[in-house]
Amino acid sequence: MTVSTTEPTRLRAVLGSGYPRAIGVYLLVRLVGVAALALAAAWHEKDLLERLTSWDGQWYLQLARFGYDGFPEPVLDAEGHAFPDATLAFFPLYPAIVSGVGTLPGISLEIAALLVSTVAGAIAACGLVRLARLIDPRPRVGLVLVALYAGAPMAVTLSMAYTEALFTACAVWSLVFVLERQWIPAGGLCLIAGLVRSTATALIVAVVLAALVAAWRGQDRTRALVAAALAPLGLLGFWAYVAERTASLTGWQDIEWRGWNTRWDWGQETADFVLRTLATGDSVMDVGSVLVLFGAVALTVAAIRLHLPWPLIVYGAAVVLLIAGTAGLPFAKPRFLLPAMFVLLIPLALELAGRRRSTMIAAVAAAVALGSWYSAYALTGWAYAI
Repeated sequence: MTVSTTEPTRLRAVLGSGYPRAIGVYLLVRLVGVAALALAAAWHEKDLLERLTSWDGQWYLQLARFGYDGFPEPVLDAEGHAFPDATLAFFPLYPAIVSGVGTLPGISLEIAALLVSTVAGAIAACGLVRLARLIDPRPRVGLVLVALYAGAPMAVTLSMAYTEALFTACAVWSLVFVLERQWIPAGGLCLIAGLVRSTATALIVAVVLAALVAAWRGQDRTRALVAAALAPLGLLGFWAYVAERTASLTGWQDIEWRGWNTRWDWGQETADFVLRTLATGDSVMDVGSVLVLFGAVALTVAAIRLHLPWPLIVYGAAVVLLIAGTAGLPFAKPRFLLPAMFVLLIPLALELAGRRRSTMIAAVAAAVALGSWYSAYALTGWAYAI
């Protein structure tokens, strides 16, 4: 009888990849974040599950339950007028997956949404350790990066009925495949990301540029060009669908403006918000948003100075530019920046990984505590949408 060694070999490969530890660190940090939210919710006499499915979470749950056209209640715009097209502001993939998981026996749509986010976050964590290993072979770099990202300000959305975890999973693995020159998976995941949220614009720029440069250099030209062609199809496809539904080429952008006062304004609102907050800000959310914006810019500069792989810098800088240049909900910018933080936090992870173990753990724990408190406050003490 021949004993196969395939399964033990695969098991050793998985254990040696660092994925189990990455998932463990991610889930532990997210548990801390949810526990902080639970304490804050109890203090403010609010329900934890309701908080985890609040604000945009309700839109996604309604989409999962009824689709784009079946909302049982009138949909209103920012002025309180009937606006049935508002549902088209939300991208389709996350609610579609939630709807599918919600058909399993004994699983409500609310629990399905949280499960999808949790699994997607764990997949993203695995991508982070693989991405970190492409930059620095020390295993602790990836684990520190996972902890910092999972505990960042507004990382609570990774455990909510929101798209952040799913988008991050697509983005980090797409960039991993770009650095590994696996062009078809990179382009395919970028396509999928375009069906999750509009932040895919930044990912498309990074993936397409990297693929075109590789093709120009003659590095697997055919696959690179295929990736460049695939990458924007998800985002453009959904925008085309909305354009057809609204009879306007700028249909999705028009919906964002009418429903949420969100549009590209070259950073005018952001600049006004920053200056006003520095002069008179007395809100934790306003001050926190400005600090996170400043931190994102500083970390982008650090990434450039460290000569991180340029596709990562392009992606991170593009997200920062996109968020800074867009008007609408300025106090929510820490959440909007979250999909870029896994790149922007790499310089900090590299720095902490070189410190003594006690210093590293203390610094990471402090960052997680601060981020968890800020996230909990945003969903309990703060009265407005995040």
